[in-house]
Amino acid sequence: MSGDGRESEGGEEEVRGARRIPGPRGAADDLDLESVPLPPLPPPGPAAPAGSVPEQSAPEQPPEPPEQSVPEPPEAPEALMTSVPDLPHRVLKSLLGAWALSACSAEETAAVEEHLTVCAPCADEALRLRDAVGLLHTDASLDLDPTLRSRVMDGCLGRRPARIPVPEWAAPYDAETARLDALLRDIGDSEWHAPVRLRWFEEEREVSRRTTVAGVIGHLMAVDGLLSAALGLDDPLGNGDAPLDPTERTERYWSSTHRPPTRAVREPWRAQSHELIRTASFAGRNVAEASVSYGAFALPLQDALLDRAFECWVHGGDIADAVDYPYEAPSAAHLHRMIDLAARLLPAAVAGRRRSGLAGPAKDLVTAGAPGRSVHLEIEGHGGGDWYIALDSPAAVGSPERAVAQVALDGVEFCRLAAGHISPVEAAAGQEGDREAIRDVLFATASLSRL
Repeated sequence: MSGDGRESEGGEEEVRGARRIPGPRGAADDLDLESVPLPPLPPPGPAAPAGSVPEQSAPEQPPEPPEQSVPEPPEAPEALMTSVPDLPHRVLKSLLGAWALSACSAEETAAVEEHLTVCAPCADEALRLRDAVGLLHTDASLDLDPTLRSRVMDGCLGRRPARIPVPEWAAPYDAETARLDALLRDIGDSEWHAPVRLRWFEEEREVSRRTTVAGVIGHLMAVDGLLSAALGLDDPLGNGDAPLDPTERTERYWSSTHRPPTRAVREPWRAQSHELIRTASFAGRNVAEASVSYGAFALPLQDALLDRAFECWVHGGDIADAVDYPYEAPSAAHLHRMIDLAARLLPAAVAGRRRSGLAGPAKDLVTAGAPGRSVHLEIEGHGGGDWYIALDSPAAVGSPERAVAQVALDGVEFCRLAAGHISPVEAAAGQEGDREAIRDVLFATASLSRL
């Protein structure tokens, strides 16, 4: 190398004479055939014997060509022969990424593949790169498995159990708020104003209310405030004269918002759900039976959290439909608990409709705790099981021996009925027995829905 940093002339000649790696081949559509130089024609050979060309004037009897040896074809020009270039290891290693993407020229591909047969480290790296390229071209859904969070949490807790674990009865609420929060993180700012239609049943007709994605989260936060107040936490509507009825609380919250709610509602809703789970976890076992008033009725805290998990899933599905987002049903264990809560509420719902003149009269009153006339509710599929719904009195006990009818429903369809998203006449997959009893149970299930 010279003093000014340039190589000597001999070195330049040596570099010029070295083999160079061909550049990547262009696509066939991008190749300008007119600009590609044609290979030189082979040198002309000796003239063919006259007798080897048939006479054109007498095509019907062409003379047989004389026996002679077939001349060997001329050797292909050196430029047309594909040879494996002799490239150093570092160059071949740098080509592995392009080789995995099938972006190498034919010469480079041949050189790399020949090198992989003798170099184990490069062969291992090439295999990893090809696997990575396979992931880039997959057609599988990119949406996370809805059970991923629970599986990760179970794995973590298996290695190091939580000092204060989340109670089993609070786990469905914990899971459903986390799933809904994952959906909300994925949507854009404009989608928070997407229209959402909330549906439920009142008496025997379907009603609905139009709001937005942000309005739905505000509704969930307002009703969750009932549980916050029962645990001594701050109520988002204030700790003064806030109503207890869920519909009135929602209307109060919506009317007090001067501007349309936006993405900003997500943080206070999520902070409130975290605080509810944390407080329930630290409070111990006795808090599970603490009463939570909904105005017209009350539920123990463990059932109230299950009710809020159900509402979170249902309204998460409403939001997912509005923004075209995939949203699965809860896990089978959590869905089973939600169905069980609805089944336990049905005898009181039937009695309430009977007092309003919407259900048939009681036919066989029994003492409290005694087996009474029942409907066998058979839930099939995801989260399924068997329940016996007492018909004549909420104090009676459902009994297989006194079942007068049977209704078969899919687990998710039963929950959609309890949420008021389908009508009672559309719900039952199978019915057998007393038609009036079946109708009373189906309409009582729809009456569990509310805003």
